[in-house]
Amino acid sequence: MGQLYNVIVSSPAFMKIFFFVMPVMMGGFGNWLVPLLVGCGDMSHPRLNNFSYWVLPGALFMVVMSALIEGGAGTGWTLYPPLSSWIFHSSPALDMVIFSLHIAGFGSMMSSLNFMCTMITGRFYALIPERMPVFCWSMFVTSWLLLFSLPVLAGGLTMLLTDRHVNSSFFRPQGGGDPLLFQHLFWFFGHPEVYVLILPGFGLVSHTIVKSGGKLRVFGLAGMVYAMQSIGVLGFIVWAHHMFTVGMDVDSRAYFTGATMVIAVPTGIKVFSWLATLHGSMMIRFTPSFCWIMGFLFLFTVGGLTGVILSHGSLDVAMHDTYFVVGHFHYVLSMGAVFSIFIGFHNYFPLFFGIVPHKRYSKGHFYLAFLGVNLAFIPHHFLGLGGMPRRYVDYADCFFVWHKLSSWGSLMGMSATMMFCFILWETYYSRRGVVFGNYLPTSPEWMVTKEKMPMPRHRQGDVAFSHINAKKSLKVKNSKVGKK
Repeated sequence: MGQLYNVIVSSPAFMKIFFFVMPVMMGGFGNWLVPLLVGCGDMSHPRLNNFSYWVLPGALFMVVMSALIEGGAGTGWTLYPPLSSWIFHSSPALDMVIFSLHIAGFGSMMSSLNFMCTMITGRFYALIPERMPVFCWSMFVTSWLLLFSLPVLAGGLTMLLTDRHVNSSFFRPQGGGDPLLFQHLFWFFGHPEVYVLILPGFGLVSHTIVKSGGKLRVFGLAGMVYAMQSIGVLGFIVWAHHMFTVGMDVDSRAYFTGATMVIAVPTGIKVFSWLATLHGSMMIRFTPSFCWIMGFLFLFTVGGLTGVILSHGSLDVAMHDTYFVVGHFHYVLSMGAVFSIFIGFHNYFPLFFGIVPHKRYSKGHFYLAFLGVNLAFIPHHFLGLGGMPRRYVDYADCFFVWHKLSSWGSLMGMSATMMFCFILWETYYSRRGVVFGNYLPTSPEWMVTKEKMPMPRHRQGDVAFSHINAKKSLKVKNSKVGKK
């Protein structure tokens, strides 16, 4: 029973992080929007782009199959040794997870190179870096974060693989190794990975807020760009705040505490810039995308505040590996990234497909999801303050009420997911058309005009009919001229 619980905690974490949020943000919105925003016809290297996509199905297959082979891999998404060593996980399930992360990471590195090449060499000649849209900058920062952090993860996973099968001793104390080395290698990748998942969402939120507020551009564009770059740089030098309880000396804890708290400054700049963009807007309408924006700002701010609490070395010693950390992580990453995905969906779905989701159903989906995730993860903070450790299959009776509330919230969240699937089906079935003039942002950063946008499907027949009439009239006119 305990191994099954650990597998349920581990495998969905791999799938959500590496095979849902990253492919949707970069492979979905990135591949579709970056060429449009920089003014080129396609990515710089389309075949490389295709390769980075086709490595994902095989990697996803291995992760799914790993949960079904000999009890599955129950190490958590962090893969810490000695739990991930051959002694405790001798099944091939963990090897499949390691190879899957290797393949997916290589594909992500290739796509990151492609994005950077596209934005450097393929952009419109008048689109200088200072004028590049926020989403392009977020994808650029995300790309170099992945490019610098993924090789470190690959090295750690390779050493773990040799420890398991080639009798090396990188992480085995019996042979002179140190398990803490893997933690350093993993979190040097793991903390930038958190920003890899949320930075593209920052770009989507910025563009949607500009459109919802009817403004020309986001408030403090240069500040937003420098804030994202600062977040990317600082993300590489704060990895050990995940390791305050390993016996770190006081000076190191003081440094990582201070460096982690500094990250709150550029993050706060972004939140206040979004609020300033909305301030004074006379055109705000409570559309589904605006509802998701408000939910994102609330959840991301709450998660950021709990992150400042956990950044303090002394407080983290008391709350490390408790449900307080789980609540913070899901508020920032799970709900922040997923809500930004829904923001991008409601903003760009009419542009991509020419059909509009049902507004009332979409708002109902937001309310159900917002209530569900808060009911699921607010109790985690109280559980953590009460001393409930995470990754435990059982708990004391004094924590029953909070666990019950969290379970009800997770059921509400699952119901919201099913409602979203219904909304997709209903949107495709009803095929409500869209007038693109109502869905184009007013920002000059887009560098597009209405004449260059694709024609909505419900108007293509009218346009084709008008072309036929024009040809007929032209033939009649030419025939009359010939007779004269």
